[in-house]
Amino acid sequence: MVTRRARRVVAALAAASAAGALALPAQAQAAYGTIGERETVCAETLYVRTDPNGAWTGTLYRGQTFLVEGPRSGGYVYGFAYGYINRRGWVQDGWFC
Repeated sequence: MVTRRARRVVAALAAASAAGALALPAQAQAAYGTIGERETVCAETLYVRTDPNGAWTGTLYRGQTFLVEGPRSGGYVYGFAYGYINRRGWVQDGWFC
């Protein structure tokens, strides 16, 4: 037979476990950019290039934004990099929140 005290302990543990699970930060999920949208960078760093696989012109950091203007080419997307860069270029697609 389960005592009233045991039921309270089990209920308290379940509530604490659920509260702990809700308090955990959500894992950022990277996604492909949507043309016409200003996307937030999820990667730690994202290089802005002159062409797909071209020369490096700057670095976007997690939380900075990139306006996806299109087109796409070889896994890269063209657009405008905000932040310290403030210029157009190509970034590897698939690293947006």
